[in-house]
Amino acid sequence: MGWSRPVGWLLDHVIYRTSVTGRDNVPADGPVIFAGNHISFLDGPVMFGASPRPMHILVKQEMFKGFLGRVLRASGQLPVDRSGDRSALQLGKAVLDAGRCVGILPEGTRGSGKASGISNGVAWLALNSAAAVVPVAILGTRKGGEHLDTVPRPGRRLHVSFGEPLRIGRKPNETGRASMDRAGMEIRAALAKHVQDTIYLSGQPLPDAEFPQERPNAVAGSPADHH
Repeated sequence: MGWSRPVGWLLDHVIYRTSVTGRDNVPADGPVIFAGNHISFLDGPVMFGASPRPMHILVKQEMFKGFLGRVLRASGQLPVDRSGDRSALQLGKAVLDAGRCVGILPEGTRGSGKASGISNGVAWLALNSAAAVVPVAILGTRKGGEHLDTVPRPGRRLHVSFGEPLRIGRKPNETGRASMDRAGMEIRAALAKHVQDTIYLSGQPLPDAEFPQERPNAVAGSPADHH
């Protein structure tokens, strides 16, 4: 992943003008799950470039074709079958068990970015690893009434903010289903609050949603649409 880190930095600070806050909130070592809101194709790459630590981002497997697919694999990104295959979660867990970082956009598809609904994939990873969950607010990659497929022009101001880490664990006598539901709610609430706090502090709003959120219950429904 060494070569892809400078590429991510160039995307954030040469092609776009990205301000980054909250880097100190990211644990310096140990496994971390970065959970970001999702409004644009660029969210995954922008989060990747802004992070103080390298990460493996869950990306829908349809993107792993041709030249782009080779680039994604070479940069360490993880393919996800959104039909419900859990192999991506197991692979993500293996990455976290090795003390590395995984990036997820748990809303599962591009939308308003408010984190009003997320998949349980991020909750499963949090519960089945020792990873901290860092909420990530990504703003500016799409704005106003821009179409979901819009790629912002070079030079646009973007903002990425890393929130305080959460530690999610199982509670005594709590069923697996109850643990998943609770963990999902805690992560969703933390991400939604961090997004709103970042909007207030940065003055940069979310875009209008093109259509309602989709696939909130997908098993690993947290891949980036693009990297």
